[in-house]
Amino acid sequence: MADEEGQPARLQVANSRPEDSGRGLAHLPRALMARLGLAEGDVIEIIGKRATPALAVLPYAEDEGLEILRIDGLQRANAGASSGDFVEVRKAVSKPATRVVFAPAQQNLRLQGSGEALKRVFFQRPLAQGDVVATAGQQRADIPPQVAQFLRAPAYALQEIRLTVVAASPKGIVHIDENTEVELRPEYEAAAGDGRRADVTYDDIGGMAGTIDQLREMVELPLRYPELFQRLGVDPPKGVLLHGPPGTGKTRLARAVANESDAQFFLINGPEIMGSAYGESEGRLRQVFEEATKAAPAKVARMGMVRSFQISATFPHLSVLDNVRVALQRPNGLATQFWRSLSTLDRLTPRAMELLRAVGLDNARNRLASDLSYGRKRVLEIATTLALDPKVLLLDEIAGGLSDPEVTELLRMIGAIRRTGISMIWIEHIVHALMAVADHLLVLDAGLVLTQGRPQAVMADPRVQEVYLGMALE
Repeated sequence: MADEEGQPARLQVANSRPEDSGRGLAHLPRALMARLGLAEGDVIEIIGKRATPALAVLPYAEDEGLEILRIDGLQRANAGASSGDFVEVRKAVSKPATRVVFAPAQQNLRLQGSGEALKRVFFQRPLAQGDVVATAGQQRADIPPQVAQFLRAPAYALQEIRLTVVAASPKGIVHIDENTEVELRPEYEAAAGDGRRADVTYDDIGGMAGTIDQLREMVELPLRYPELFQRLGVDPPKGVLLHGPPGTGKTRLARAVANESDAQFFLINGPEIMGSAYGESEGRLRQVFEEATKAAPAKVARMGMVRSFQISATFPHLSVLDNVRVALQRPNGLATQFWRSLSTLDRLTPRAMELLRAVGLDNARNRLASDLSYGRKRVLEIATTLALDPKVLLLDEIAGGLSDPEVTELLRMIGAIRRTGISMIWIEHIVHALMAVADHLLVLDAGLVLTQGRPQAVMADPRVQEVYLGMALE
């Protein structure tokens, strides 16, 4: 806490309510607001790994007397902080902006719209270059009157749209007024700074508060604070599985965990890379590696979350051994020297063979990946993900399409991986595979958590049987 008026205070971050998502509000303790000389609607600066502005408002009724700062997922990403972290809070001054440039915060989104419309949406809203902000399809009525004037604006779209503040003049904290020039660029542009991904946060996962708390305990906390578990002599849970029909939110939930954990990882999907022309595949892969090297060294060093894909992603024209050696280049500091001959990478061969023996592919090391059966390609994909030394492994329906013997062999490998200390989240439809290895089973239906717990108890639940079988078993 701060001892003098105007001095920064140190508060622990907590999640705000879903209805406050995207509003730019920060709920502060009453005593701190008085100490900092703040009234509702005043601008504050939140300083974590980076700084971001917010509008100060009073705490929720249930938070009276608690020394916490409640902010939404976008603000946590903008500040480079997660729930439970400590940040500094201080009173700030916002300057009128002469020019603000927005762009879509997602690479697969193209926008066309009026800058004047955005001016109305974000009028008087404190902004900083590099922040991700959100429009909204509707405006709340139950907000403090001192803040309502900042948020009372026509809806920009029928749904929320997330935008990056690509540029803002002058530097520092600014706000849009009637003289500000506002520009909306149609496509994604990387903003200056080292911001965290904010395309999906915990705020976007509705009706899963209990599930999110459990996933934070199982995945996020061990990833961010491994020394705490080591000091206590406690092994974090392993083998977390998300099971449910397509479209229930499994992959979205896993992505939110990754973003909120500040785990930087690069997705390489085989079908998106492969090309028929000579050199085309290599060129696309080189582009992926070049994009990866643009990340700040500190973020690359924190990489520890690796995932598989529903579609098998291997290099079909490379041998099984060379597939694994390609994956081993990044953790061995050879990613920037990728285009040397594979025959010169002999020092990677012992580790590659160790991984192939672990998954039972050592006898197929010289075969082309394209010659493997579908099931063995999935096994090879697991070997390449293990080559990246993951802390958390996200497996997305890897048992689909496998024969019963192949599923049995897959379960043996999953058990061996768990014993190495790697945490796992497995999204799967093959029920008997889940039952064999899961410590905790979570079932989704229509985007909501139906039930969760020990696998045997979950599968005996009549609600689960009715959803997946159409009737409860006697």
